[in-house]
Amino acid sequence: MVKAKKGLPGGQYRPLTDQDIKKIHETSLRVFAEVGVQVNFAEARELFRKAGAEIDDACGIVKISGDLVEELIHKAPSVIQLCGREENGEWDCEVGGDRVYMGTGGTALNVQDPGSQNCRRAILQDIINMARIVNALDNIHFYMLNVYPSDLPVEDVDVNRFGSALNHTRKHIMGGVYTVSGVKNVVKMAEIIAGSPERLRERPFISMVTCPISPFKLDESYGQLTMEAARNRIPVVVPTEPLCGATAPVTLAGNLVVQNVDTMAGVMLAQLTSPGTPTLYGCISSITDLRDMKYLSGAVEMGLMNAAASQMARFYQLPIYATAGMSDAKVNDAQTGYESAITSLMVALAGGNWIHDAAGFLEFCMTASYDKLVVDNEIIGMVMRAVEGIEVNDETLAFDLIKKTGPGGHFVSARHTRKHMRSEQYVPCLSDREERSKWQAAGAINATDRATKIVNEILNSPIQPAVMSDLRKRIKTEIPGLRSFVMD
Repeated sequence: MVKAKKGLPGGQYRPLTDQDIKKIHETSLRVFAEVGVQVNFAEARELFRKAGAEIDDACGIVKISGDLVEELIHKAPSVIQLCGREENGEWDCEVGGDRVYMGTGGTALNVQDPGSQNCRRAILQDIINMARIVNALDNIHFYMLNVYPSDLPVEDVDVNRFGSALNHTRKHIMGGVYTVSGVKNVVKMAEIIAGSPERLRERPFISMVTCPISPFKLDESYGQLTMEAARNRIPVVVPTEPLCGATAPVTLAGNLVVQNVDTMAGVMLAQLTSPGTPTLYGCISSITDLRDMKYLSGAVEMGLMNAAASQMARFYQLPIYATAGMSDAKVNDAQTGYESAITSLMVALAGGNWIHDAAGFLEFCMTASYDKLVVDNEIIGMVMRAVEGIEVNDETLAFDLIKKTGPGGHFVSARHTRKHMRSEQYVPCLSDREERSKWQAAGAINATDRATKIVNEILNSPIQPAVMSDLRKRIKTEIPGLRSFVMD
């Protein structure tokens, strides 16, 4: 596989003008002050009260002045480190500004097996398998836990999802969490692997996702989870998913106001709990199919809104967790390719920092496809080459070489060509670039079948645990609810 660069600066694409950003910001502050956010958790309301917010305990509405909003969000770091497990920092990600990283997303209920067009319920083994594939695909920068295991009770989901990933990939692992006890046990497991609590905070190789509810609601369950992650100083994302015409106005600008208020409410709760907690501004905004009100994941408008949200996050100097790369198609076909590619390209060029869902998702985000992980690995490689842009300097302009070669000459044997040929052009891992006769001689295999072959090669290779054997034994002993094979 050819490794694409990561952390490249985006920001070339700007769907919002500076005046647009200012208007969305000002309207958001009016919502905070005049409409408020419903906080259905007494402990969280008390934190807002002590900070100076106006509280109506009868209905749980919290109204926050513009000055207080800005004071609280500015407590969050503008750049955070989401690390891999390699000591040389190979998979570390410095998230913030306009740096771009792309990876998987979560959490699908179904899985499409390699070579299949059908789907089935996801199980815990799928998390292990997907982690192994992500670990082998160099253009995917991080592993967000992408399926929900239907074969586990909810109280055991957190430790088994994170445990499966921690033992099968060395890239950064992010995941949604479901119980407070699960958060505590995941943190303890990560501390064991890191060597100490302090070492985990220095190099956090896990992060967590909690979700406010659109529009303008912090419920008790996710409020508790946000606060628990913040207390443990684990990087946390507070993404929201307002849908145009359903849980937000049908206009994209109206949706951006709702999502801006919702995610900043989560950022503020994390900062009130533990000032300075690494917190990502989160956007999962999309549209609805107004014929039947279902959620759409492959719409170009999703790309527009997440690109715009990336601009809003930079305005607030917050790192952003953005969404792109999904498809509403049911199989890996042409629709999958164009929907996934266009939104990934838009959001990456806009400077989305942590672009999740960019690998593996079909069918309205309901199905994680093994084959699509490989297809999207190729798309991400091309997208990151586009983000890199064109380097213009005396060396790349190559005037001296052009002058030396002259009219009618060629550049094939030039030292300059050999020097730059591997860095200047993206070399695909999956795409076929052979002439037709060679393609036919090799079996006339299409891209989807080539992706299936790569998946099977990875899964048939020997398993190499990412956690040392002595630590695996300790984790099995100390972490309750962990399935034995997770740490094998």
